[in-house]
Amino acid sequence: MTGKNLNKIPLKTLITGFSSLLMLLFVNTVLAETVQSDIQGDKSVYEKMLPNGMKVIVKPDHRAPVVVSQVWYRVGSSYESGGTTGVSHVLEHMMFKGTEKFPAGEFNKIIARNGGDDNAFTSKDYTAYYQKLEKSRLKVSFELESDRMRGLLLPEEEFKKEIMVVMEERRMRTDDKPQALTYEQFNATAFDSSGYHNSIIGWMDDLKNMTVDDLRQWYERYYAPNNAILVVVGDVEPQAVFKLAEQYFGDLKPFKVKSVKPRIEVKQKGPKQVEMLLEAKLPYLIMGYKVPVINTAEQQWEPYALDLLAGLMDGGDSARFSKHLVRGSKIATSAEAGYSLESRMQTLFLLDATPAKDVAVDELKAALLKEVEDIKQKPVSEEELQRVKAQVISSAVYEQDSMFYQAMKIGIAETTGIGWEEQSRYVERIQAITLEQIQQVARKYLIPKTLTIARLTPIDKQAQNHQSQKNAANAKAETASMEVK
Repeated sequence: MTGKNLNKIPLKTLITGFSSLLMLLFVNTVLAETVQSDIQGDKSVYEKMLPNGMKVIVKPDHRAPVVVSQVWYRVGSSYESGGTTGVSHVLEHMMFKGTEKFPAGEFNKIIARNGGDDNAFTSKDYTAYYQKLEKSRLKVSFELESDRMRGLLLPEEEFKKEIMVVMEERRMRTDDKPQALTYEQFNATAFDSSGYHNSIIGWMDDLKNMTVDDLRQWYERYYAPNNAILVVVGDVEPQAVFKLAEQYFGDLKPFKVKSVKPRIEVKQKGPKQVEMLLEAKLPYLIMGYKVPVINTAEQQWEPYALDLLAGLMDGGDSARFSKHLVRGSKIATSAEAGYSLESRMQTLFLLDATPAKDVAVDELKAALLKEVEDIKQKPVSEEELQRVKAQVISSAVYEQDSMFYQAMKIGIAETTGIGWEEQSRYVERIQAITLEQIQQVARKYLIPKTLTIARLTPIDKQAQNHQSQKNAANAKAETASMEVK
């Protein structure tokens, strides 16, 4: 049964006559077979390494005459050091500011004239650029991307304008949004030596002091064909794509990309806490435990068990947080859990929530911790496990509907060092997880000494101004004291 046919049949029709547990087992099997069929059938993945070290990965999908092309670079904010935070993101902006062949603004215009769409994004672990086009226009994407991979001009006047754009972006998306600012400080508190301490968009002082030479050095260090992955998904033939890639990217000269220092996070030996006093409408709580990912796990199955654990807590209306905290005790207006097993380095298992009216943040924190302890102490039921597996697997099936997301999954896996082959085994790994393994990872990793907690405490504008004046006065007094000494 294909995923396409499955979507046409209501689940109620599929499960008539089954008990709830048997129904979930049946759905899991059907969905898992659907994903395996997609991977092993006419949507196989093909790859080729060009002589200059650039990897090209193609995944044919012939459902529509379109193609998604993405160029991924193995560099993001976690590669940055003190004083240069935000440089990956600013360079992403500047990649649209012109080469000798295509002056500033021409890139987007050419894609638009060819009926396409393009953009870019920066993460902690990677920077990526993409185009969505009619399949015969793929060469347009390749010509533009290969040109700016080594031919970017980085004009000073364009940089001065763009750095102001990025600083304003920071104000709008982080500084002026209490929850976003709290999350940023939470990460900076949770991670000491890891590159995940950094803000993706960059600290404001670093942005203010950034120069176009900083960008040039970053570009020359990381934007090489042997540090890039080209991912193409769509109505294409792999060999034709490889030939086209060789034509446009094959002559770009590789160079030695300096190896990145490990920057392994120091072992946390006790809980950390931070409180943000900000002008906000509602309080907010976020908590995170240090946990492994596919790249760092002691045992292969652990990240997949953690992924299911997050689903048990926050996987729809029947999940524990919604059932116990939002609809049950009504202690929270929202409560979520999150985990990314595909990160490059050790990451966080996240819990966050907004308390209901008249509920203290400490009371909400206690309720979240109780949910964690309940999983540690009481075995998860088979029915609950199968429900979560069904949700996770169905999500993997639906992701196949998007060519863009198919390419995204490949690009993330490749740039973080996992590899698309391991990523394609995701459903298989999830299916193998047992009740005992979920409880094991909860007991092993969700422990107080690796916990970081950040809370947002709303204050009115007058109190905020008073606090700012108090901080300034304290800083002035401290400086005067140092001068006297």
